[in-house]
Amino acid sequence: MEKKEINGHLHVRYRRPELTEAELKEKAKQFFQEMNLRRTVREFDSRPVPLEVMENIILTAGTAPSGAHKEPWTFCLISDPDIKKKIREAAEEEERISYSQRMPEDWKADLKPLGTDWEKPFLEEAPYLIVVFKQSYGIQNGEKIQHYYVSESVGIACGLLIAAIHQCGLVTVTHTPSPMNFLSKILNRPENEKPFLLLPVGFAKEETYVPDLQRKSLEEILVRY
Repeated sequence: MEKKEINGHLHVRYRRPELTEAELKEKAKQFFQEMNLRRTVREFDSRPVPLEVMENIILTAGTAPSGAHKEPWTFCLISDPDIKKKIREAAEEEERISYSQRMPEDWKADLKPLGTDWEKPFLEEAPYLIVVFKQSYGIQNGEKIQHYYVSESVGIACGLLIAAIHQCGLVTVTHTPSPMNFLSKILNRPENEKPFLLLPVGFAKEETYVPDLQRKSLEEILVRY
């Protein structure tokens, strides 16, 4: 591997196989077609998922770019049924309050086609939960280390995480109970970490139905200049 010192820091030469125009088009098309099959799923099969698969999914998320390469994320992987039960109970308590008191009627109306409510059985049914924490700052040798663009960085990592889950033939649902402080307490996370996203992960049940939704067309999401 070729290396070079730039501004006093070691760099390695970046290399990727050069593709033909036809190969570029085909790869872009294939990836879109695969990701367009991704759906949010709330019904999980009890089949186990190999731990190695989950670890590689999380490693993939860890390849995300981050501000000043601080990698301000922590991924908690949970399979312990007692911890999953505690998370479900706490999440459902917050969701029950949200549906009855916090959420305006138009929000609840928008959610009706998705068939959601305060009950979250998937938090126990899925073989794994991934709780993503964002690190407001780092700690090194007892000293605070500044992090940059934390939410943006962790958001990108979560996008890669969801793509990796789908690529493996697994499913997930992005769950964001509000507030999420109970996750910090249950998992005993340090003060510099704040809960960002909760993802149950596993196989979909054999007979699973999802809302018949349509995604926006290219012309609706693209502005050419």
